[in-house]
Amino acid sequence: MPGVDSSGSMTTRTAQCQATPAEEAEFARLQKSAPASLAAMFRNRVHDTPDHEAYRRPDGSGGWISSTWRETGEVVEEIAAGLLSLGLQPEDRVALAATTRVDWIHADLGVLCAGGATTTVYPTSTPEDVQHIIHDSGARFAIAENAGQLAKLRAQPSGLERIVLIDEADPGEPDPASTADSGTDDSVLTLAQLRELGRSRLAEDPKVVLETSAGVRPDQLATLIYTSGTTGRPKGVRLSHRSWVYEGIVTIATNLVTSEDLSYLWLPMSHSFGKILLASQLAVGHATAVDGAVDKIIINLPVVKPNTMASAPRVFEKVHAGILAAVGKEGGLKLRIFTWAIGVGRQVSRLRQSGSEPSGLLALKYAIADRLVFATVRERFGGRIKFFISGAAPLSRDLAEFFHAVGLLVLEGYGLTETSAGSFVNRPDRFEFGTVGTPFPGTEVKLDTDGEILIKGPGVMQGYEHLDDATAEVLVDGWFRTGDVGEFTERGSLRITDRKKDLIKTSGGKYVAPQTIETQFKALCPLASQIVVHGDGRNFISALIALDTDAVRAWAADNGMAGRSFAEIAASAEVRAVVQRAVEQVNAEVGRWETIKKFEILERDLTVEDGDLTPSLKLKRRTVERRYADVLDNFYADS
Repeated sequence: MPGVDSSGSMTTRTAQCQATPAEEAEFARLQKSAPASLAAMFRNRVHDTPDHEAYRRPDGSGGWISSTWRETGEVVEEIAAGLLSLGLQPEDRVALAATTRVDWIHADLGVLCAGGATTTVYPTSTPEDVQHIIHDSGARFAIAENAGQLAKLRAQPSGLERIVLIDEADPGEPDPASTADSGTDDSVLTLAQLRELGRSRLAEDPKVVLETSAGVRPDQLATLIYTSGTTGRPKGVRLSHRSWVYEGIVTIATNLVTSEDLSYLWLPMSHSFGKILLASQLAVGHATAVDGAVDKIIINLPVVKPNTMASAPRVFEKVHAGILAAVGKEGGLKLRIFTWAIGVGRQVSRLRQSGSEPSGLLALKYAIADRLVFATVRERFGGRIKFFISGAAPLSRDLAEFFHAVGLLVLEGYGLTETSAGSFVNRPDRFEFGTVGTPFPGTEVKLDTDGEILIKGPGVMQGYEHLDDATAEVLVDGWFRTGDVGEFTERGSLRITDRKKDLIKTSGGKYVAPQTIETQFKALCPLASQIVVHGDGRNFISALIALDTDAVRAWAADNGMAGRSFAEIAASAEVRAVVQRAVEQVNAEVGRWETIKKFEILERDLTVEDGDLTPSLKLKRRTVERRYADVLDNFYADS
């Protein structure tokens, strides 16, 4: 299995990585009676548990509104019938540009039950990217969240026949569906109007949606997701109903969640990571609280009290930094108790990672630590969390162990848009920090000679829209070439070492995996938001470091810098000293050729809005390197 040894050279070794026989047997059993489509899976859910809770949404005043599967079915059926009234045909693309909210789910399910294919549009996409998606997908219809999304859809002639607007204008505001010359744009209708069309169609033909959804085939296109584009123009990934049904039934086969659980959903539904959570929910039937506002996660969790939540690592990094900052500010006895408790918790975590439980004095210490510290931390997440799932980017093993120490299990998983997001995940009863666990049953994995991870299974895409050559490059004999490099551990888990294209080879011929260093640094530096490790073709490693706005302002208030601008604080000698200590800690843990010799603290954070990160919070490495090319070149000017 290829990797990088202590001298920076490539190595090879082999091991096995697969689901358990019990999981494979359960998957085979479930597959025999699996529904033909995600639309059929949804209709089955409504039929089987009509009065169970399906969704919760914010009511706008701090509370939550609940809806049942029966109520959800009625809304979805009206949307589907409305789309059929507009002339939607099988596999017609319907672009959906909205943030994560229950209306997004209703609209998506409406499209699928009408036989169409949802084309996801990130709400943060630029007008240029939106137009590319609309033209490339050939979308006939679109559903826009608000006036801002509508404006991007109408920025250029697009060929869209009708646009459905979810949020209507508030009283006194201009109607976003109006035009300057004619007063009303007949191509735009509200979601309420679409549902009214649907009710009229159902009055004429009560079985129209039932018969249409029953005709949806497993290989029919369900979703066209445009990759978030860490490099180059986004590509349309074609995912069939079969892929999403697979993701649903493997959730049951692996016994990850039960129908009694309550999950919290904030991830972008425009991304495959968010969409897999919908498929899983339909299969299992649990309730989901939905709010896409990232800044409200920590506020909402103690109110909602979920059992599970999926997230990107950035959320765990911010929470970890916030906890350390708060305890550090308290100082004194509280800091000493916290430090002692985390030390005890880590001992217990390591025991449990090896399959043992604490006993004797350690068990007593842990009980005291739990009462004094850990229970309070868990209450910040609602107090009922069974586990979190982390994906979309690498999670620091140290961070996973920190949360496990306080009684919060974070299970790292892995997949790509091209594999319907879910391919691997650690199981609650079988986990290995620093890895993404084992494959879902029905999914096969192998490593190419250079360590590239290859995946085969029902979750693998049909191909890229209109890009046959690009499809042929990554799909070979049914195996998808992920572009990621990994290794199998002795325990049979998969460890991702880096993106193949991101691996750095210094001018001295040494290989460096930047993601490993970046993940370590973010876990060690409480002020860090992002770090870009650089050095391909150079004679040493350097880094660009971005600071977290909230963490920096809180630190400044406690260190006599309140009121200064972010740029001033970031440029201060005091902040540089904090960052320098974290760099030195990382350097002490890596090979000599991997150490960061020079770094620059950026004057701003890296954001989705500025194009530095994808909507799923992946780093756009090449974009950032181009933007700060002068800084990087200056590192090496005298070398």
